[in-house]
Amino acid sequence: MAQPPPDKFPVSQQRSLRGSRHLAREKVLQILVATSDGEVSLDVAFPHIFYRQFTFDSVENPADLQRILKPDEVFEMDADVPIVWAEEDLTYATTVLGAARDYRESSSTLIESHATNWEVERIALIDRVLMHLAVAELTACSDIPVKVTINEVIELAKRYSTDKSGTFINGILDAIIVDLEAQGKIHKSGRGLITD
Repeated sequence: MAQPPPDKFPVSQQRSLRGSRHLAREKVLQILVATSDGEVSLDVAFPHIFYRQFTFDSVENPADLQRILKPDEVFEMDADVPIVWAEEDLTYATTVLGAARDYRESSSTLIESHATNWEVERIALIDRVLMHLAVAELTACSDIPVKVTINEVIELAKRYSTDKSGTFINGILDAIIVDLEAQGKIHKSGRGLITD
């Protein structure tokens, strides 16, 4: 998942966008959604979404080409602008994606056990993915305060889901945090992060 050289970017060379932790979190969400049904692999989704390194090359068998966006969709979404990432944002993204993948089952169990009166399959996909992202970040990123994770996930819910999703997700995550803390799975370190 290394950053591609600038001359390999297939579309715009005129400008670029500087990455941030907030943008990295948004891209992680998009990658998790794109790979949620198993049709697009993480190896394809990561460079496509995180680096905007699109797969437009022709291949002998079109079925072999995993493509998330077509060239005209890229231009329409103004996604033809490459993102320049700091190393810590790349580390954050790979850490959270790895944790979301490795602990998907236990994360799903947590969500299901705290989504009282809800069948998990009836919860919007984006809301489930946001909760998986939150659980991964809570347990794998010792340098990010719990409140920051919750606030960021709620902001993403407001942007990508329904008006009520933020409140719904917040309620479930509050219960999940209590559960994770009781299990000793949330470890925060660094200045201002350790609670007594």
